Amino acid sequence: MKNSALSGADKNWMSKLKKAIGHYTSGGITRRSFIKGMFFSGTATAVMAASKTSVKKDTVMKFLQNHYTDMTAEQKESVFGRIRREIKRDYDADVTVDDPKPIPGVKFVYCLNLSLCNGNRKCVEACVKENNLSRDPQMQYIKVLELDTNTLNLEKSNRYYEGESVPNDGKFYLPVQCMQCDNPPCVKVCPVQATWKESDGIVVVDYDWCIGCRYCQVACPYEARHFNFATPTVPKEEINPNQSYLSNRIRPRGVMEKCTFCLHRTRKGQYPACLEACPTGARKFGNILDPESEVYKILKTKTVLVLKEELNTVPSFFYYFD
Repeated sequence: MKNSALSGADKNWMSKLKKAIGHYTSGGITRRSFIKGMFFSGTATAVMAASKTSVKKDTVMKFLQNHYTDMTAEQKESVFGRIRREIKRDYDADVTVDDPKPIPGVKFVYCLNLSLCNGNRKCVEACVKENNLSRDPQMQYIKVLELDTNTLNLEKSNRYYEGESVPNDGKFYLPVQCMQCDNPPCVKVCPVQATWKESDGIVVVDYDWCIGCRYCQVACPYEARHFNFATPTVPKEEINPNQSYLSNRIRPRGVMEKCTFCLHRTRKGQYPACLEACPTGARKFGNILDPESEVYKILKTKTVLVLKEELNTVPSFFYYFD
């Protein structure tokens, strides 16, 4: 169905829609819930969010919204307006929502120098703030694993180590986040095509299309997909107002979310927030197609490693040592 605004004949229009989709309730059900219901039950059980007395325009717009890749520029701007209004309503914050496109001739990769990482977790803090991640319940896209230098066993790593006096004696640190795989298993299992890989190498999610089935979370071998169990809690004064539809906008409850290499920044010539926050210079980011880029030179001159290479996910996130 095409994106649409309501006319004055709401009741007649709503009656026709009710008949078309089978069942109507006055509960707070979204278009995503409708698709989810069809997927899990195999039946088109009707689902429209409205008050008992009138249809809410923004909710109906969300219900009828096309997939991101099918929307025109005008339809996207209408959706961005709806998102701005929702954030204003729910968080009393004024934000912008844009849609930066992949840059032609750019393929982003990340390189991380394990000789320099000391486990300080400044990258985690910066990511939470930049990407409007929920504080309660807590969500973090980056996890830093503390490993014993004698064993280097990922299964026995500690991701909840305490103290600011890092690095700890006899310990080694391994930050892990979305690998933006070139062969992403998460994309393959999505039953509604809510996630895909873009031309600059970033795997994105249409958060208005995701049904929260969590198949991608199970498929990801890096634990890089995170399910939003509750409405995100972000203090008004800490909201990053510069938001992007496929990136750091405040996500709704019930969807999967993930790192996007801060595409709202990197597609505009900036570095990811985690890189800028790193006090040791361990993080490097850039265009692998540019022979003059730092990441190109690292991959050409260093011995680089990827996590779980045997799975053939072909990560765009590389580790190396001095």
